[in-house]
Amino acid sequence: MRRSRLTGFVTSLLLATGLGLTGAATAQASPTAATGGYVALGDSYSSGVGSGSYISSSGSCDRSTKAYPYLWNAAHSPSSFAFNACSGARTDDVLANQLGSLSSSTGLVSITIGGNDAGFSDVMTTCVTSSDSTCLARINTAKAYVDSTLPGKLDAVYNAISAKAPSARVVVIGYPRFYKIGQTCIGLSDTKRSAINSAADYLDSAIQKRALDHNFVFGDVRTPFTGHEICSGDSWLHSLNWLDIGESYHPTATGQTGGYLPVLTNAA
Repeated sequence: MRRSRLTGFVTSLLLATGLGLTGAATAQASPTAATGGYVALGDSYSSGVGSGSYISSSGSCDRSTKAYPYLWNAAHSPSSFAFNACSGARTDDVLANQLGSLSSSTGLVSITIGGNDAGFSDVMTTCVTSSDSTCLARINTAKAYVDSTLPGKLDAVYNAISAKAPSARVVVIGYPRFYKIGQTCIGLSDTKRSAINSAADYLDSAIQKRALDHNFVFGDVRTPFTGHEICSGDSWLHSLNWLDIGESYHPTATGQTGGYLPVLTNAA
């Protein structure tokens, strides 16, 4: 999510107590060495918001040298590397701004996209500032969007990737669950946390279906993040970060190396 968009969301949180995302992660694919170049697309979970060490030339996209695409490139040295993921990106942003590096010589593409389209920031703002019933109603609205509109948005992105990089192995990576349930933790009720986790699963299921229908690989990050959710005592995701509001509710550097990177490595 774009840090400027997230800042408005976090401002409302300043009246509430701590909050965060949890997750679980795994990869679903047979390992295959990518040939050709590697292009990393997507939103803040791919650009590395929350992991620090941002590349100054990336500006507000906040691409990090500790993000999983950068780390995978350093470990595998593909013939070329284009790090195009950008904080705040939605599907339309990927189509407009991120596909220029794709070509017939591209061997590997990774992408996280869909969370901003589904209205993550507004869901979280509503759940922090409103009642359980209002939170659940907003989540149901987001789920309706995931059912009615997001599949077509994802299809447009996936079709464009296939057209521009027909030989590439495409790894579509999902999102973690947000909360550890049943733990003593200041912030949202377990009712809200459970509903938000359910929404994350709902979004991942929709993304996975569209990815598989396009013969892409789906990388599931929920398993590696299990036990490392916010409220777990060993979180790989930022809760409210007073020193850098824009990093709140994103994976830490450890979340990138321990959660996202193994998923791409296993799927590539």
